[in-house]
Amino acid sequence: MHKKWTNGNQYKLTKLSRHFHQMNGISCSKRTSQLKLDCYGSMLHFITHQITVLARLSFHGQFVAMRFKRTSGISNPIKICVKNNKQRFLKEFFMAYFSLFLHAFSVLLLWHATLATASLPRNHADHLALMAIKSSITHDPQRVLNTWNTSIHFCQWQGVTCGRRHPRVTILDLGTTGIAGSVSPHIGNLSFLRVIILKNNNLIGVIPPQVGNLFRLRLLNLMNSSFEGEVPPSLSNCSRLNALGLARNKLVGKLPQQLSSLVNLVKITLHNNGFTGGIPSFLGNLTSLEAISAANNYLGGSIPQALGQLYNLQQLGFANNQLSGIIPKSLYNLTSLIVFSFTDNQISGDLPKDIGLQIPNLEFFQIASNKFTGTIPFSFSHCSNLVDLNFGDNFFTGKVNIRFNQMPNLRRLGLYNNSLGSSEPDEMNFINSMVNCSKLELLLVHVNELRGVLPSSVGNLSFQLTTFSFAKNFIYGTLPSGIGNLVKLERLIMLNNLFTGIIPSELGSLRNLKLLYLYYNNFTGKIPDFLGNLSLLNELDLGVIGIFKNACVISVDGNSRLCGGISELRLPKRDILARSKKGSRRVMLVVIPLCSFLVLAIALSLLFYWKRRKTQAQPTERAHTQPFSWVSYGSILKATNEFSQQNLIGTGTFSAVYKGVLEPLGEMVAIKVLKLENQGALRSFMTECEALRNIRHRNLVKIITACSSIDFQGNDFKALIYEFMPNGNLESWLHPSSEQEVEIEEAPQRLVNLHQRLTIATDVAHAIHYLHQDCEVPIIHCDLKPSNILLDNDMVAHIGDFGFAKFLPLKPHESSSIGLRGTIGYAAPEYGLGSEMTKEGDIYSFGILLLEMMTGKRPTNPMFQEGLNLHSYVQMAFPDHVMEIVEPTLLSVYEEAANRNHGYRVREANRRKRLEDGMISLARIGLTCSKESPKDRI
Repeated sequence: MHKKWTNGNQYKLTKLSRHFHQMNGISCSKRTSQLKLDCYGSMLHFITHQITVLARLSFHGQFVAMRFKRTSGISNPIKICVKNNKQRFLKEFFMAYFSLFLHAFSVLLLWHATLATASLPRNHADHLALMAIKSSITHDPQRVLNTWNTSIHFCQWQGVTCGRRHPRVTILDLGTTGIAGSVSPHIGNLSFLRVIILKNNNLIGVIPPQVGNLFRLRLLNLMNSSFEGEVPPSLSNCSRLNALGLARNKLVGKLPQQLSSLVNLVKITLHNNGFTGGIPSFLGNLTSLEAISAANNYLGGSIPQALGQLYNLQQLGFANNQLSGIIPKSLYNLTSLIVFSFTDNQISGDLPKDIGLQIPNLEFFQIASNKFTGTIPFSFSHCSNLVDLNFGDNFFTGKVNIRFNQMPNLRRLGLYNNSLGSSEPDEMNFINSMVNCSKLELLLVHVNELRGVLPSSVGNLSFQLTTFSFAKNFIYGTLPSGIGNLVKLERLIMLNNLFTGIIPSELGSLRNLKLLYLYYNNFTGKIPDFLGNLSLLNELDLGVIGIFKNACVISVDGNSRLCGGISELRLPKRDILARSKKGSRRVMLVVIPLCSFLVLAIALSLLFYWKRRKTQAQPTERAHTQPFSWVSYGSILKATNEFSQQNLIGTGTFSAVYKGVLEPLGEMVAIKVLKLENQGALRSFMTECEALRNIRHRNLVKIITACSSIDFQGNDFKALIYEFMPNGNLESWLHPSSEQEVEIEEAPQRLVNLHQRLTIATDVAHAIHYLHQDCEVPIIHCDLKPSNILLDNDMVAHIGDFGFAKFLPLKPHESSSIGLRGTIGYAAPEYGLGSEMTKEGDIYSFGILLLEMMTGKRPTNPMFQEGLNLHSYVQMAFPDHVMEIVEPTLLSVYEEAANRNHGYRVREANRRKRLEDGMISLARIGLTCSKESPKDRI
């Protein structure tokens, strides 16, 4: 320690060094002009962050810099650096202020230790909140919550992310894990949460209002689950929220006005829910919004003018709602718009002529299925980024004069179902400008008034084209052979035009063709040979060509004994004289009595029918419900628009149901097409025919006729034609949902109030009583459930689908215990044990139906596990807590009335009491009907 200070002047440190060595933990550097204090490791153990204290002090006119620095390890040194060369001032300064420095340092350590101790309870609160969230999850198929245990810190649990500075939960991401259950209100205790992602799961229940406690929240994504109820107004407290994702749930009601405080909101997705009311005008005040998606709801009324204030808006989607009126002019000034989607509403008016100049960045412009009028503006030619342009199903007129050559990204163009056409000779030239649309996939121009020749430039259209439809126009001339260049074409639809000439052989190059409709034209020549090479073709209609006046394809190969004298089919003539006289006499002996019997039977039937008609004072059946004798496969094919998805209204194991207009009727009917490839479908068809043959009741679905034929591929085809029920089935009203994809989710509000549900239940009870007691042969339905209860225009219920029906008494050789009939959850428990079908089984299904209509919960709800079912769920609440399990929407009308009449407390209390008594009575009937033992049921 007898080194000299190397700072210009040399001083011996003998005395100073000797003094330092008398103090514990102090040393002098051998190489630098620094004094070191080695602090106790036990004290520095509490330090968790780098701390620097720097002071510039004056002592006797000299300046001394003092630095304490904690960098790493347990016992880093305290350094006191002298910036003056004179040693004597160092000694005086150090001796005078050393005790004061140690005192301040001790206070600093104590303060930091206090902070560390205070943070422990908050960490514990996060742990408890996460454990509460775990306890509310009833199903975890991917076992993501297995890591949620005390063996590791909760910051290391799967789906949990903590902050860098503090061990507090900032991100909770359990999205797309398949978890089921509900969200615990304790989620509101995770006060540092910034992100919640619970999308793509099976979560039920309401959104906890406690989420509003998370004032740091920036992202809330609850999309694609089964959340119910209304959006909690408390979300307005999350003032930093940037993105709110509630799409594809079962949320109802209006958006709370309090959400107007979410001024930082950038994206809100609400599509595929049951939201009602109108578009909230307060959305116009959320000027940070860039995307609004509210498709597939029940929003009505006009579009608020205030939306025109959202100058940052890029996506605006309100497709498939009930909006009306005109689009405010202010919306056409949103120059940042990329997506403009209002498909399937009731919006009217003309489009502004400069729309393409005002919104040049458009990529998706979708206004199909509305009431727009006028011409399609030429200014769309300036929207060079367009991908999807759909004007279909409106009332547009005039010439299509858009220049598509500046739209290289266009994939879908819809001009269908309008009145486009100008009778000008060049009105088909818009096709020439589409040659540069190299990504075009769909070109739909059917059902218009376009006239002219289809230009040969169609052969130069995009090789990506899959659908080309110009059906039902006035296009004449020959079909261009260049269509054969469109090698990816799957659907070519040119029916109902004025084409002439032969069908070009170049169509044989379309190896991917699945559908070819050319009927109702004037083609000549023979059926092309290339059709046999189109291996994917499954729908073909060429109309009237040559000898085939009413058929598309007829194959008689392999029928060596077939005759008839048709030379075009090369069939031999029938040689009657070659038949033996003995055979002829034998035939006559059988035919003559049989014909006589048939004539007599027909005469008696006509006489009986005439007398019955005469005795009827007034007919009670509507004209369209009178049966007609025969329906062909071809007429069903056309009525269902070739069994298109747009006409599909339901599907099951044995059948699919389509809507369509049959030509003999001219009115909408429901067509049930059997899936004969599925085992049991044929027996279901025969059973239903037998059951419906002689039953008539106002609460049973009326059958019009049936079809038993073959399709154009020679396969068996069977269908039943019913009276169409415009309001669908009860299932869609009790559990409203939509699966149509218009991403940015003209019926009335799909909610049935208590009075309507009671009326429907009464209708179903009448129908069951008729089947069990009033039929000549009692019938057991065996599959009573909401999807088999159809609602007409007046919301009158009709029971349908008799594919599982059974007749009583059973025939001696017949057994009804083969296989489980009915649907899980609705089928009586004894059916699962092999018991025969009985009337009591239908009574059980009716009881479950009542409980479902009351609680809004399916009997297959994931909450019903470990012995709990819908019956026991209601039984536990009966009778004192029945109102707690009633579906909230049933009480909403009462609550609104109570709020409006809050001054009449006595009257409202009486109304509440009557409502509660009614719900108890309904629960009592449902519980009695659904008892486990058949003999205990009503």
